[in-house]
Amino acid sequence: MRIELQTLELRTRHAFHIARMQAPPVRRTVWVRLIEEDGVEGWGEAPTSTPYYGETADTAHAALRGVERLVSEVAGEARGDPVILGGRGAAAGPAAIPPEPVEEAVREALGEQPMARVGLSAALHDLLGKRAGEPVWRLFGLDPAAAPASAYTIGLDAPEAMRERAAAAATYPVLKVKVGTQKDEETLAAIRAARPDATLLVDANTAWTLQGAIDRLPMLEEYGVAVIEQPLHPDDDEGWLPLRRASRIPIVADESCRTLADVERLAGRVDGINIKLAKCGSLTEARRMAEAARARGMVVMLGCMVESTLGISASVQLAPLVDYCDLDGAALLAEDPFVGPGLAEDGTLRFNQEPGLGVRRRA
Repeated sequence: MRIELQTLELRTRHAFHIARMQAPPVRRTVWVRLIEEDGVEGWGEAPTSTPYYGETADTAHAALRGVERLVSEVAGEARGDPVILGGRGAAAGPAAIPPEPVEEAVREALGEQPMARVGLSAALHDLLGKRAGEPVWRLFGLDPAAAPASAYTIGLDAPEAMRERAAAAATYPVLKVKVGTQKDEETLAAIRAARPDATLLVDANTAWTLQGAIDRLPMLEEYGVAVIEQPLHPDDDEGWLPLRRASRIPIVADESCRTLADVERLAGRVDGINIKLAKCGSLTEARRMAEAARARGMVVMLGCMVESTLGISASVQLAPLVDYCDLDGAALLAEDPFVGPGLAEDGTLRFNQEPGLGVRRRA
């Protein structure tokens, strides 16, 4: 078994700014190919498109090159063991490699670097699905009909420009609006005027203080906001509970919630969590987070970075587990190097019937 890596450049249709970061002109992501001796390949994406979490395409290359021998050894030892995904067996035959032992060995070797790790995790699941002849979502025992519509995101810009983009996104029933400036009310007024029918989620990307968030609550209610995502700085653990008590709108943690351990820490302080594969490092961890949050009565959102269809396809496999989706990363691209599952123009998610993640290279 060997790992092949290729860095891809992604460009968005419009500059995609958020409150804590101006958009780079080009984003780099890594195509991960896990290739077995008989030529069967599993594909994944290490979505290193944002510098916030400290990973780059170069660090992902180095990390995955450093564990190539480990992956081969652990995969060889685990090959043929029973494969259980989501409580059901994957009848993948004796050549199957269970993803979890490899994921765990790589996590212990790399520690953090979840973006690199999830590229490998997705490739392992894609490979397993191809061996089984089944989509990954089916191996998880999930029903695509249970998946919610996905949001389409309107990045930060002048209010008029955001209004135009919201109007252009008329086929999407759910919009996520990036906020976190002194023009938040002007922005929401413009977008609501353009899209009175839309379900609005707002994402402040850590930009507000506790008092600033509380002061905005009446305005957010006025414009019919359904969810407030990550209003506070990730280090402001003490601010969550008073904000939640003050708000009638559900509060969802994103940057403050990376792994399963954070679900327990945040339970009772926020109404929900946003799971991203790029933060938690594996499909296995993401599934465990969704199940743990559900058990605690929390709202569960599934998000993404700016990434190609290859990266989005891995998240799509888990979408029936959640209440809200924001899987528009590939829909924001000027050119997408892959074809497969993802966001349709009516906001629904396209699920693959092909084995694995159901992704192919665009011709």
